Amino acid sequence: MGYNSLEACVADLEKHGHLIRIKEEVDPYLEMAAIHMRVFDVEGPALFFENIKGSEFPAVSNLFGTLERSKFMFRDSLDHLKKLVDVKMNPAAVLKNPFQYIGSSMTALGALPWKKKSGAPILHGKTSISKLPQIVNWPMDGGAFVTMPQVYTEDVAKPGIMQANLGMYRIQLSGNDYLPDQEIGLHYQLHRGIGIHQTKANALGKPLKVSIFVGGPPAHPLSAVMPLPEGLSEMIFAGALGNRRFRYFYDDEGFCISADADFVITGTVYPNENKPEGPFGDHIGYYSLTHPFPLMKVHNVYHKKNPIWSFTVVGRPPQEDTSFGALIHEITGAAIPKEISGLHAVNAVDAAGVHPLLFAIGSERYTPYQRVDRPQEILTIANQILGKNQLSLAKYLFISANEDNPQLDIYDIPAFLGHILERIDLTRDVHFQTNTTIDTLDYSGDGLNAGSKVVFAAAGTKKRELGRELPAGFELPRPFNQAKFVMPGIIAIDGQAFSTYENEPKIMAEWCRAAAGLAWEGFPLIVLCDDAHFTAATVNNFVWTTFTRSNPAFDIYGIHSFTTFKHWGCKGPLIIDARTKPHHAPALIKDETVERRVDQLAAKGGSLHGII
Repeated sequence: MGYNSLEACVADLEKHGHLIRIKEEVDPYLEMAAIHMRVFDVEGPALFFENIKGSEFPAVSNLFGTLERSKFMFRDSLDHLKKLVDVKMNPAAVLKNPFQYIGSSMTALGALPWKKKSGAPILHGKTSISKLPQIVNWPMDGGAFVTMPQVYTEDVAKPGIMQANLGMYRIQLSGNDYLPDQEIGLHYQLHRGIGIHQTKANALGKPLKVSIFVGGPPAHPLSAVMPLPEGLSEMIFAGALGNRRFRYFYDDEGFCISADADFVITGTVYPNENKPEGPFGDHIGYYSLTHPFPLMKVHNVYHKKNPIWSFTVVGRPPQEDTSFGALIHEITGAAIPKEISGLHAVNAVDAAGVHPLLFAIGSERYTPYQRVDRPQEILTIANQILGKNQLSLAKYLFISANEDNPQLDIYDIPAFLGHILERIDLTRDVHFQTNTTIDTLDYSGDGLNAGSKVVFAAAGTKKRELGRELPAGFELPRPFNQAKFVMPGIIAIDGQAFSTYENEPKIMAEWCRAAAGLAWEGFPLIVLCDDAHFTAATVNNFVWTTFTRSNPAFDIYGIHSFTTFKHWGCKGPLIIDARTKPHHAPALIKDETVERRVDQLAAKGGSLHGII
């Protein structure tokens, strides 16, 4: 749908029953986030907050909370967008089927950004940072954050909108050492476009101009999170997706301004000027802690007439960013696999926090003249995956050969892991990368951005039948003697809290020796955890616990393990130590007092009655 504003989108959603209004006064400290999460959990409607304590501006959230609602918002453009992405990935497709792509080609041409200042809605007025909704999502957050921003920067060496980057990076509005209304914090992860722009600006000793857009047509925030092919501008994509060209201009200070945004914050980032940012309850399900990040000195805060503040809530998946991911997959389809030869499918497992765990399926074509019974080409593909954009942040990569089961569903976690565990040779097929980079938000490693990776590769015939229940009379040695069946081939055990990395290798070695005589047939994977009952209760609990709380090189052990010519393997089950470590970030815990206030909104007469 070609919305010209967020306001038009809100009206359309409300008209068709996809949005409700929260009329009661709500507190931006925890309460708005709690309402959002409760409604998201039941696949409820988008939320329009009319009355926010401490701010004159209303807010909207959960716009992208369901794939159904997202597809409704973009019902007139999705098909063309899929073709546009396909063309970018495979231009030869146009030559093969020229008439199929005519509409999409015209869509692309009609999506070029439009420099237009006259009558720009965003020039209606100005405000200050402290007058914006000061939304705090989690109890330990360091202040209020912008959680649905579109952060615009240009290449100082090649200025202009066609070389610009539009990304979604959290912005801290208050707290810590920031001077109120004058300074805000900018957080971004490795491998982001803004990082390239700042590096170039730093090298030239120049400040980086940053424009933060909030609101605007829903195509704009979606474009900011899209993993677009190289050379496809976010602004062009926004125009094509929204059936409306991205309108922009430059203000008197040279900052790019989105004409249709609801709010625009402009400011400068100077070389080597950082301040502590965080903590922030993040999408892995833990707090990202306080670290120095770029300081942005605020110049102006523009807003349109009747602006709407847009926000979301992140936390342990699934959350609204999960639905973002579903929509991205709907649009891009097999875009990533097409960029890596031999790759059929890849799944960044959302329930595990996205970056900690990847599943992949590749081809084994090195020896077509004979049956392959060990990983070959898929190891090459695995290396390419771990060097590809955001995929490079992965810690655990499980990769299988397509030829072994062309019907294998990469999104079926038990089925995919079962396929791997049936075929993997633990003496040969586990491959580590030590002392490397991981996700900034992942505190399982040995420093910020620092940790390790491991590839589990499986190809060939089945080597074992997986156990589907614990054997009768199954008893484990102390201190890890409480076992729960998780899924075929996998057991969770607990019994003793983690101490230190100086002590644990000795403890684990002794336990492995004591457990070596047990009948482990059918159970190649053991997860050591704080609470085996919780870990085994659901598939989501298992992947979240296992892969967010472990650093492969530090936390993988094995029964009858060995190292030969620098290759590690084990003849018995492999063990992942997923217990909480002293250096881990705290997990996100809701405030029960706030939850009870939300319950009141669900009572008869409240705005959420019949919703939650």
